Amino acid sequence: MSHLSASFSATIRVRLADAPGSFARLAKAIGEAGGSLGAIDLVRVETSTKVRDVTVDASDSEHLERIVEAVRAVDGVEVERVSDRTFLMHLGGKIEMRSKVPVKTRDDLSMAYTPGVARICQAIAADRDSAWNLTIKQNTVAVVSDGTAVLGLGDIGPEAAMPVMEGKALLFKEFGGVDAWPLCLASKDVDEIVSAVRAIAPGFGGINLEDISAPRCFEIERRLRAELDIPVFHDDQHGTAIVVLAALLNALRVVGKSIEEIKVVTTGVGAAGVAVTDILLNAGVRAVVGCDHEGAIYRGRPGLNEVKASYAERTNPDGERGTADEVLAGADVYLGLSVPGAVSRAGIERMADGAIVFAMANPTPEIAPEGLPPGKVAVVATGRSDYPNQINNVLAFPGVFRGALDVRASTITEGMKVAAGHAISAVIAEDELGPEYVIPSVFNRDVAPAVAAAVADAAERDGVARRSSRPQAAKSA
Repeated sequence: MSHLSASFSATIRVRLADAPGSFARLAKAIGEAGGSLGAIDLVRVETSTKVRDVTVDASDSEHLERIVEAVRAVDGVEVERVSDRTFLMHLGGKIEMRSKVPVKTRDDLSMAYTPGVARICQAIAADRDSAWNLTIKQNTVAVVSDGTAVLGLGDIGPEAAMPVMEGKALLFKEFGGVDAWPLCLASKDVDEIVSAVRAIAPGFGGINLEDISAPRCFEIERRLRAELDIPVFHDDQHGTAIVVLAALLNALRVVGKSIEEIKVVTTGVGAAGVAVTDILLNAGVRAVVGCDHEGAIYRGRPGLNEVKASYAERTNPDGERGTADEVLAGADVYLGLSVPGAVSRAGIERMADGAIVFAMANPTPEIAPEGLPPGKVAVVATGRSDYPNQINNVLAFPGVFRGALDVRASTITEGMKVAAGHAISAVIAEDELGPEYVIPSVFNRDVAPAVAAAVADAAERDGVARRSSRPQAAKSA
């Protein structure tokens, strides 16, 4: 499963003899250490030596250290400096605030700030809805986390969560044109988190909850949705669900199966697993069997917590019991939202012909694509970028919030989520669709506008839009 990545890369500044073969020995050492040689830049030429910056990619931090040590061991090579490229990118943070208006004269200052701004404040005080037009509220989202479920790192705290939340804000701007700001809270208390978000909500047009551990994330989202009149969206749940739906819709087109007729088995009934199940049920799937580490979840199973008991009421219509491998018998789709090893090759072999397998645990899938039985599985997707069909939330959340903000939606409905999934899937034309291409690239610039338009239309249909997404209608409103 080794995978060379720019996320584990460094620029090594080396001084080496200005003689034939000296760089070849350096390149050989990098290759023998399993590294990938990238950019090679000449820094300066000295009397008998040359100083070069050499960029290498590795598979993890330890591998990067081994590559550097291999370079140090080359005769005639002196390592001056090693710069981790990912750390360099994060120096000083990844985002900043910039002004939209000039402040170069007394007139500019008097309008942007005192005394002119007082008239704007009075206008908003008289009509609080005018804040949508007269402040950044119309295009701003708060990215809120308590740092308890960050990526695959777990509970690392609010400060350590900041780089991820900054990255989220960066992606909001890059793909959706949305101004987002990270707010990492020093509390794990549900009441305190709800109170804090409720208090800052007037300055934002939406709330993106991120990396909050289950089951607290369910209650936090439920309460905020009930108390706020702006969209509240837990991306770990609903962003994942939207992209899974999009990929599944196209995978079903590849294998020629109907969404109403398939049997789906999932492993993982946490935040993402519950949301994925709910969006599939809303999209037309009738038979979903969810599994945790004890096996299939069914009505009346002893020891179920509140979330799983509720889950049991709307899934597993035939009351199947057994391990995940056992209930995979005859299944058309396996969705992994759990841990490596959650299912085995033997379990996959029990699936129906033309099986679809989404093994999305990161960085190690529930079952490696190379470990799947040949000829059994028609479409495979993972959460990784080094395999085809990456399930990546970046395809969803920028467009979802763009569309919600465009119509000033008061919430995100199930209809809006389903519409987003269909919009993502439709980006891939029929003649482009194939087993290794059921989900668009995260860099496909057609995705976010398509999602935004679909979400805005769905918000209007569902009655949660406060203005029309149609320009002419908006002008006359």
